[in-house]
Amino acid sequence: MSRVLRAMVIVLAVASCGGGNNSAPRNLDDACSILKQRPQYIKAFRATERRWGVPVHVQMATIYQESKFVGNARTPLRYSLGVIPMGRQSSAYGYSQALDGTWDEYRRETGKRSAKRDRIRDATDFMGWYMNKTRDRNGIALTDARNQYLAYHEGHTGFARGSYNSKAWLLRVASEVGTRSLTYQAQLSRCRAAR
Repeated sequence: MSRVLRAMVIVLAVASCGGGNNSAPRNLDDACSILKQRPQYIKAFRATERRWGVPVHVQMATIYQESKFVGNARTPLRYSLGVIPMGRQSSAYGYSQALDGTWDEYRRETGKRSAKRDRIRDATDFMGWYMNKTRDRNGIALTDARNQYLAYHEGHTGFARGSYNSKAWLLRVASEVGTRSLTYQAQLSRCRAAR
């Protein structure tokens, strides 16, 4: 084997080992299955629960809605004339779908300069930080997945103005987040992966 070919094989082998697991776990309707497939998730969720007080089931329901547990999730592309890509709908990225500006604010305030949106531990910590701000600014309990999600989607000012009231689709989605949170809570109380 030539040196060039050998070097290419080594580079490909090393490249295939790098990076995170950005695909979604199977069976997203079962919290225990998710945690069994991704044991690092429960460590991240528990760390956020300890630091920020946001329950695991609220974090999981929000991540399900935002990214379906896909670490490198992005918003869809916008197209001009139906075919020319014009960029993404927003800068939302990662598990938590945090926007660039909000993510930068989180990193500044927490001192976590190297935090990345496609790392579950950083994404959940961000959510804990944001939901605490929501509690402080808008009076929403950390256990209230539905209203926390509305504020997460609309921003603190938008939530305070009630901007979600004119969006029937968002009210429906927020109710689904609330229901999923309760479902995950019941499942987590019975599974080993959550302990």
